[in-house]
Amino acid sequence: MISKEKNVQKIREEIPKEQLNRPSLEELRTELKREYRKHDYRRTLRNTLIVIVVVAALSVLISSFFITVLKVTGDSMTPTLETGQIVIANNYATFETGELIAFYYNNKVLVKRVIGSPGDWVNIDDTGKVFVNGVEIQEPYISDPSQYAEGVSEGDKITFPYQVPDKRYFVLGDHRSVSIDSRSSTVGCVSAEQLIGGVVFRIYPFSSFGTIDSVTANEGNVVTGNEAE
Repeated sequence: MISKEKNVQKIREEIPKEQLNRPSLEELRTELKREYRKHDYRRTLRNTLIVIVVVAALSVLISSFFITVLKVTGDSMTPTLETGQIVIANNYATFETGELIAFYYNNKVLVKRVIGSPGDWVNIDDTGKVFVNGVEIQEPYISDPSQYAEGVSEGDKITFPYQVPDKRYFVLGDHRSVSIDSRSSTVGCVSAEQLIGGVVFRIYPFSSFGTIDSVTANEGNVVTGNEAE
C-alpha cells in the first residue's frame, strides 16, 4: 500500500506543473460563457445609454422647437379641457379666432381660447354674447356665458367695446363665469413674448386621446347679421 502511494506521488512529480494546472475542457467552456456574458452586458449597457442620451436630446430638441407637453389644472377651460388632462401645444405663432393657445403668465402656463386678433374690436354684452368687429361669434364650446368672471373687482374689469392692441391676442376661457382672462386688466391681452403655441392634441386620458377641436372663423363660427348693440 505504501509502495503504491509512493508510485502515485512519483508519477505526479514527473508530470510538468503546467500540465497539472491546465484547465479542463468544461472549465474552458464555463470561462468562455462567462466572458461572453460580460461582453453582452457591456454592449447592452452601452447601447442602452446611447438610446437614453439620444431620446433625451430629441425630447429637448422637440420641446424647444416644435411641441410642449402641458398638464391642465383648474376648470377655466371646461368643458373643453378638464383638470388632469395632458395636452400638446404646437409651437407656432399665428392664430385664428376660436383656436386654443397656451401662454406664460406670472410664472404659470395658462390655456385660453383666442377671440380677437391685433386691431380687432371685441364686445361682450350683458348676456355674455361675444362680438368681434360687430359680428356675433358662435361659441358651442362655452359654459356659463357671462360678461365678466365672478369675483373680478370693478377696477379690474375692462370697458367694452375694447380694441385689441397691436401684436396681442384677446383670449377667454370656455368656462366664462370663473375664467380670469383678457376681460380682466390683471391678465390683459396676450403678447407674442408670452406665447407658447396652439393647443392641438390631447394625449391623456387615453379615452380622450386625439386632436382637440377648435372652431375657427374659417370653419363658420361667425354668424353674420347680428350686430353688437
